[in-house]
Amino acid sequence: MDAFRMLLVSAEVLPDVFTKVVEAKRLLAVGRVRSLSEAAKASGISRSALYKYKDHVFVYNEDIDQGVVTINVYLEDRPGILSALINRFSQEGANILTVNQNIPADGVAPVSISARLGAGSGAEAMLEQIRSLEGVVEVKLVNAR
Repeated sequence: MDAFRMLLVSAEVLPDVFTKVVEAKRLLAVGRVRSLSEAAKASGISRSALYKYKDHVFVYNEDIDQGVVTINVYLEDRPGILSALINRFSQEGANILTVNQNIPADGVAPVSISARLGAGSGAEAMLEQIRSLEGVVEVKLVNAR
């Protein structure tokens, strides 16, 4: 038997059932429907088609990594510092994807944040905004896509 393989195929050449399965999964994920039966009905496909394909059909978004940055920040171990950092990302129109904070040592807490920057925001400008925050000890850009 061949090894498991994935194919990237344009939705334009696939039967409609596949795009409808993706829509049904989206409806479930955002809470617009409560069950697979409701999702199938709302998407215009049979329950059996949804069950058959739901674990095998996924949306590929080539823009998903565009504008994603990973930044390591070292913060003073004081109340409100991390909150101010997260608020700054929000004010700049960034969508935070992950936040990892380790236990502080010597009064400094290491934090790693991955975020998708808003339109018109650049990594360097974001770094400068972060550096200007009270309680920020050090900022390093790990990755920018």
